[in-house]
Amino acid sequence: MAKKTIGDIDVKGKKVLMRCDFNVPLDENCNITSDDRIVKALPTIKTILAGGGALILMSHLGRPSGQKDDKLSLAPAAKRLSELLGQEVIFTEDCIGPEVKAKAQALAGGECMLLENLRFHKEETIKDKAAKEDAQLRQAKDDFAQQLADMADVYVDDAFGTAHRDNASMYTVPVLMEGKPRVIGFLIEKELKFLGETLQNPERPFVAILGGAKVSDKIGVIENLIDKVDRIIIGGAMAYTFLKGRGKSIGKSLCENDFIDKGQQLLEQAAEAGCEVILPVDHDVVRKLMAGAAHRTAVGDIDPGYQAVDLGPIAIETFSKNITDAKTIFWNGPMGVFEIPPFDQGTKAIALAVAEATDKGARSIIGGGDSAAAVQKLGLEDKVSHISTGGGASLEFLEGKKFKCLEILDEK
Repeated sequence: MAKKTIGDIDVKGKKVLMRCDFNVPLDENCNITSDDRIVKALPTIKTILAGGGALILMSHLGRPSGQKDDKLSLAPAAKRLSELLGQEVIFTEDCIGPEVKAKAQALAGGECMLLENLRFHKEETIKDKAAKEDAQLRQAKDDFAQQLADMADVYVDDAFGTAHRDNASMYTVPVLMEGKPRVIGFLIEKELKFLGETLQNPERPFVAILGGAKVSDKIGVIENLIDKVDRIIIGGAMAYTFLKGRGKSIGKSLCENDFIDKGQQLLEQAAEAGCEVILPVDHDVVRKLMAGAAHRTAVGDIDPGYQAVDLGPIAIETFSKNITDAKTIFWNGPMGVFEIPPFDQGTKAIALAVAEATDKGARSIIGGGDSAAAVQKLGLEDKVSHISTGGGASLEFLEGKKFKCLEILDEK
């Protein structure tokens, strides 16, 4: 997608409405535990402010289901952004309404304002399909989006984490701003560059590493990657849907029984395409999943009463060996119950193997979520090529899906 960026337009004296992704993690006291998403938006934000634009930022946080929830307020994000910019970021107690509009009108060039959580209004997340089928829903979504659109002369999308959504702020607002500049920010530009180049012109071997709980979440990705990659490494709970289909005993391990047949079809498609699929041959298992639980290694079949929670040592070695010689790597999803040590060993080993391959010259993309958390926890952010800010978005991109919220923006 060769889209215009904020660097291609003049924002001096203009009101700029920017959709960012400040969906940051908060602790029980509403303190930000990682400001990574705010930091990654800074290049676009600073460019607009330095160019004399009056910047109005909008984002969601969590899933408040259309209700105001003080625990999901973006006030901590405004405070942190103020610290990072070294200037006050004006914070509004709502994202629409007369008071917000007045503050937007009064905003001067070089000043920055952050709107309260978009998802405090149910209209933000009304599905486009539902809006088309229900005139009342469509009108509600349009009215909400129009109030946002009316505040600005320029629209900027720099929220890759929600680029696969048809939320009002992502799609309806830029539709209503047709005729005004509608561009992407530098973060989305970087995401599209890395993901696009990885798929279009990968250096080989090209290895995809997929983990997490559900095969159903990754079917489209696997189908699209079979003809593009040399190897697919499958770990995490999703591996047991494939292994059960191969006749293995998996004990109490998670399994999507409705997708066993589909899993076997995917394995057959991969074999026909010459794409190697690597599954774990041994497993770290427990009787009951809990912190400090007794665990042991099961090779091959898993006894009844036991549940797989991580890769076994042979799988860790095999997976690592098939990663470190790669020239292109995409990784999405943990290899085990990453959040409960010591069942994070497989995920850690994969992170280290990806970092080692990158050090040897591979291009590596971490597809957000727990994979990104593992890389960051180990201090390996600088040892990989790119950490995507959107797990779901990066997966849908790899599926070959179109992002209509980006397609409507201005072409270069």
